[in-house]
Amino acid sequence: MSGVTVVGLDAAGAPPHPALAPVLAAAGLVVGAARHLAAVPVPAGADTITLGPLAPALGRLAEAADAGVPAVVLASGDPGLFGIVRRLRAAGLPLRVVPAVSSVAAAFARAGLPWDGAAVVSAHGRDPRAALNACRALPLVAVLTAPGAGAAELGGGLIGWSRRLLVAEHLGTAAERIRAVTPEQAAAETWADPHVLLSLADGATAGPAPADVVPAASAPTDGALDRATVGGMRADNQPAAAPAGGWALPEDRYAHRDSMITKSEVRALVVARLRPRLGRLIWDIGAGSGSVGIECALLGAAVLAVEQDPEAGATVQANAAAHAVHVRLVTGRAPAALADLPEPDAVFVGGGGVDVLTAVVARRPERVVLTLAALDRVAPAVGLLRAAGYTVEGSQLSAARLADLPGGSIRLAATNPVVVLTGERQ
Repeated sequence: MSGVTVVGLDAAGAPPHPALAPVLAAAGLVVGAARHLAAVPVPAGADTITLGPLAPALGRLAEAADAGVPAVVLASGDPGLFGIVRRLRAAGLPLRVVPAVSSVAAAFARAGLPWDGAAVVSAHGRDPRAALNACRALPLVAVLTAPGAGAAELGGGLIGWSRRLLVAEHLGTAAERIRAVTPEQAAAETWADPHVLLSLADGATAGPAPADVVPAASAPTDGALDRATVGGMRADNQPAAAPAGGWALPEDRYAHRDSMITKSEVRALVVARLRPRLGRLIWDIGAGSGSVGIECALLGAAVLAVEQDPEAGATVQANAAAHAVHVRLVTGRAPAALADLPEPDAVFVGGGGVDVLTAVVARRPERVVLTLAALDRVAPAVGLLRAAGYTVEGSQLSAARLADLPGGSIRLAATNPVVVLTGERQ
């Protein structure tokens, strides 16, 4: 079986990698977009496939590999970054990859920003909410966009979050432009497709202020995001790294008032039931100290904390800052405060009555988790969730912690029992 060489090309017509010439000269099959095929000297005797749907090309590449015919696939930039490499590997083709500069690397370079700590996600060919929630949760994110899932749509979803946006259009061409805008400005404009969006939290890194225009640099780069495949790292399935300090932290790791905090044993189960990860949005209603939402944020989720008490809200923000995560605070009384919030993936109800739970299930999140100390509230809550189409599980947690006694003895000190209900929408 012969191999397939995947070569990244620069969209501005810079010289291809030196490795391209010999492999191209020997190729019996060359595959690429029309602009890529026009940019290189395809051998006169080689067959060509102009990419549209990928499936026909995969079949021809497999036939060529089985017949020992050398094949070359032309792609934009780094074809291993949300590019065609994933699809070719999934087809079982033997690959050699020769990358060029990716559009993400070029966007950061044009803006003069370091990006070693950035998350790279895609809104191309998938639900853009995962990419949006990554921008809400993380301080430095690069988004590969698509028509209908670009800077305008993502900017609209980031209104209310403290973010600066850099939008890189026409990378590597004479029309190249990088603009720094607020989410509101991004939502109000029309942007050239495709483009790269960089989302920066305040203080995440230095960069242009909103309304600045970064002029095009002389060095070219790839500007194509219209890849033949949309495989690669996804915000909606990327596992979040476990926080170094752990989770279900002791209560003394949070400022709280009058023990108004979800106890660590209960919090461990609640966070597990909410399933926070990068790409998901969690509501924490009746946030109190914010401990549940903060631990969801530590696991990569975007978090909205709803708290009616301004003093408690200040505590939530202080605790979030102490744990180096961003939690957006909404000060107001539920259910009214929930009306204009973006759609959640999961909701924790730590405070409020039946009216709050009714408003929550009306938004149809995948999962609803609530804690109840009063037993007379359990049956109505279960009934409401089931009537809304949720499968309900419940546990009553009773923890007894070690406590010292005089003389060196120890005893068990009981904490208040709590019922944890989880509703999952089928």
